[in-house]
Amino acid sequence: MSATITILAQHLLNGVLIGCAYALIAMGLTMIFGVMNIANFAHGEFYMLGGFVAFYLVSLMGLDYFAALPLAVAIVVALAIVLQHSIFRRLREAPMMTTTLVTIGLSILLENAALLLWGPQPQSIPTPFPTKPLSFFGVYTTPLYLFCMAVTAALIVVGHVLIRRTRMGKAMRATFQNKESAALVGIRIDRIYAYAFAFGAALAAAAGAVLGGFIPVEPATGGIITLKAFVVVILGGMGSFVGAIVGGLLLGLAEALGAGYMPTGWKDAIGFFAVILVLLFRPEGLFKRV
Repeated sequence: MSATITILAQHLLNGVLIGCAYALIAMGLTMIFGVMNIANFAHGEFYMLGGFVAFYLVSLMGLDYFAALPLAVAIVVALAIVLQHSIFRRLREAPMMTTTLVTIGLSILLENAALLLWGPQPQSIPTPFPTKPLSFFGVYTTPLYLFCMAVTAALIVVGHVLIRRTRMGKAMRATFQNKESAALVGIRIDRIYAYAFAFGAALAAAAGAVLGGFIPVEPATGGIITLKAFVVVILGGMGSFVGAIVGGLLLGLAEALGAGYMPTGWKDAIGFFAVILVLLFRPEGLFKRV
């Protein structure tokens, strides 16, 4: 394999992992927006909290790494349920501007709470995986990298199956399409809202917990992740789960290739440039709403 192809393959491999993480987070964001019609600017904070809680469980409490990951997700989901019942349930019929301002305020609150609890320094979750790199035809990776990619890809598949095949998933998609008609046929909208919010938070927290051993997490991480999630959702189409998956992979690959072949400062600009192009030629996104 030539050096040029090897370098390209290395960038593509890096892009797949980041793309899977973006897709996982964006699936949760588009679920909340589609069902509840709320643009949740605090969504990235669930990613940040998932990483920090997993770090606390492993580093400070000495819990086994593989037990800490699902427990961290469960703790963040419990917090999300409390927030849904105490805050988001009251915003159901509120104007979009009101809900946006409330979620921005919640984002600031959660970020500063994490700052007080864990400090400003980035933290990496200790993992049991060896650090020795693995080589496949000249492309290097690590066991942790492969684990993160496998888990995020598996969660995307599981999430998609749950939305497409389960009774609750079908009820959610019915609520997506027409809330009033869904209520008339017996779907409990309150339950759907709570399920959608908790499931969306779980996907973001899972991404943060899994990638926390690979990408250090810090209190300000949530804001960056929220912006990236909105980029993915706009690219794929608001309310489209397939669009969230495809958009996440496209953004991850674009950023990896941009970081490899362009000046470093352009990496984060690529996604916003792509959004401008999509809005100019396909305002509804690459895929239609579910």
